[in-house]
Amino acid sequence: MSNSKLNSISVAAIQMVSSPDVQDNLRQAGELIEMAADSGARLVSLPEYFCFMGTADLQKLEIKEQPGSGPIQDFLAEQAAKHQIWLAGGTLPLACPDAGRVFNTTFVYGPDGKSAARYDKIHLFNFQRGAEAYDESIAIRPGDAVQTVQTPWARVGLSICYDLRFPELYRALGQVDLILVPAAFTYTTGKAHWELLLRARAIENQCYVLAAAQGGHHVNGRRTWGHSMLIDPWGEIIDVLPEGPGVVSGTIEPERLTQVRASLPALRHRVL
Repeated sequence: MSNSKLNSISVAAIQMVSSPDVQDNLRQAGELIEMAADSGARLVSLPEYFCFMGTADLQKLEIKEQPGSGPIQDFLAEQAAKHQIWLAGGTLPLACPDAGRVFNTTFVYGPDGKSAARYDKIHLFNFQRGAEAYDESIAIRPGDAVQTVQTPWARVGLSICYDLRFPELYRALGQVDLILVPAAFTYTTGKAHWELLLRARAIENQCYVLAAAQGGHHVNGRRTWGHSMLIDPWGEIIDVLPEGPGVVSGTIEPERLTQVRASLPALRHRVL
């Protein structure tokens, strides 16, 4: 998309510390969405697992929804329409062909309350160090296609959490103006790599990155890293929230995109 078609747009990432209580998570998400919208944000992103952080992997199956129907999707659609915003719904468990697993899915809703894009998380997190162990493939089936969504202001690339470690996914998106990274990075891996990887994705793709994260101590005993942030195309952090529920915000400036891409035209210099 040509930058000449872009207008400045205020965006926001919502940070949460979600629990196994879906209704309480939706209530908190609604309050934070309202806070972001009232501050002027026209595009808002929720974190991965915003609606549910359970105590066992397979609990996700208990709240899975069919595409286009269910209380979590209804909530997201209603919030987008109510506040007249573009809303990236973090992730929710969506029914998949495997009876024992779900897709981990981002839906993006327009101001009309209708779904404008869907992305099923491709890369599934697996980590083990001592007593700390995670394996998303137990309950999640990976998606197989990259996705973008065209808003009136920007072409937006979709990704989720562990996808952040795979730069080839972002290259496959083509040129985008903004990348979304809803996440629930663990404290261990987040402390080591979160900011470094986010800034690298912004720099190498010469675009903004908006990362909405889980950030704090959860009922299930897990601790997530937080540090939701907005990063500009030069890799500079515009806003960040270390821990706890809240809103990170800032403005996507078309002039900044143009300036960075013109002064260092790395995307045009690609060879391989």
